[in-house]
Amino acid sequence: MSLIVQKFGGSSVANAERVNNVARIVTDTYKKGNKVVVVVSAQGDTTDDLIEKQMEINPNASKRERDMLLAAGEQISISLLAMAIEKIGCPVVSLLGWQAGFKTTSAHTNARITRIDCERLKNELDHNNIVVVAGFQGITRYGDVSTLGRGGSDTSAVALACALHADLCQIYTDVEGVYTADPRKVPNAKKLSEISYDEMLELATLGAQVLHNRSVELAKKYNLELEVLSSLTCAPGTIVKEVSNVERMLISGVAKDADIARISVVGVPDEPGLAFKMFSKLAAKDVNIDIILQSIGRDGTKDIAFTCAKDKLNDAKEVINAFMPTLKAQKVVYDEDVAKVSIVGAGMESHSGFASKMFEALYNANINIQMISTSEIKISVLINTADADRAVAALHAKFFDQH
Repeated sequence: MSLIVQKFGGSSVANAERVNNVARIVTDTYKKGNKVVVVVSAQGDTTDDLIEKQMEINPNASKRERDMLLAAGEQISISLLAMAIEKIGCPVVSLLGWQAGFKTTSAHTNARITRIDCERLKNELDHNNIVVVAGFQGITRYGDVSTLGRGGSDTSAVALACALHADLCQIYTDVEGVYTADPRKVPNAKKLSEISYDEMLELATLGAQVLHNRSVELAKKYNLELEVLSSLTCAPGTIVKEVSNVERMLISGVAKDADIARISVVGVPDEPGLAFKMFSKLAAKDVNIDIILQSIGRDGTKDIAFTCAKDKLNDAKEVINAFMPTLKAQKVVYDEDVAKVSIVGAGMESHSGFASKMFEALYNANINIQMISTSEIKISVLINTADADRAVAALHAKFFDQH
């Protein structure tokens, strides 16, 4: 008997037919003698619809009240799935995040899990119940409902699997695994049979929407093997684990992230400490900075450009506007019309020439590069949003179609 945690995304439970399909997958797993915990996201576009309702009422609503609203989405999907499982004839109970023992920080709309009190879950499993848990949510030490940010249901599932010492964690989505690029945009993208934690973490962080980066961090930390597969077909998925085969592709994927903005602080006095003060104030406001580019000083000034998530742009503007008297910059330029395109692969650590190949592919596609960022296993470039899909296609053709 194994303990299996299964997570189903919003598209997997988008309508009645798909909810019933998920119920069949879950009960088939249960009937094989396994203990099953299921983590579910809100149905389809429910979260977006709830955000739209909030915008109609109060675009500047407090983050606490936004969490109260958004947590309703998962409550609907867990109860509907539990009803579908009941109909099949299997014992089941649905639990909200706080009922399942998720304790989080108080950073509303982007909370982090601090611990999971598994007593209730273990009790339900001991009574041979299938347990359906609301992903994406928990409770703060003040007793307030919190949410984990976009993609938080993946993190809920992996955290539960780690806390319960599960034998397997399966992440069901609407694609059949992890591909070398988004198969909806690049028709000849190839499915990977396996990928390392580090490569998956880079791809997730860089915009590949198959897994949330925090869930991959957790899986790596606890050495939990993940399987990414489709709830709509029976095809084998992609295994995410510590080290994949030695004989493998040097590049494992091309990713795009259009959910970013660039901030250019022009004409900053070329003196020590200003960059430190600005970035520490941004960090205090929970604005995560990605690519940073600082120009060579001229005429006693320098330019600092950096990127952050689009949904953090207003927070960043607030910080920089308040800091302007100290910063003494000539001007600040904000640009939301940018996208980051990246190539990822463990092969970069031991092989050369990837950057030149990448830049050649973009040059041949007549795509201008605005900023560049590298790590041991990735190269990212910032380009215009309008060029992003063409860039992904050009890079995929360069690195994968020639093999």
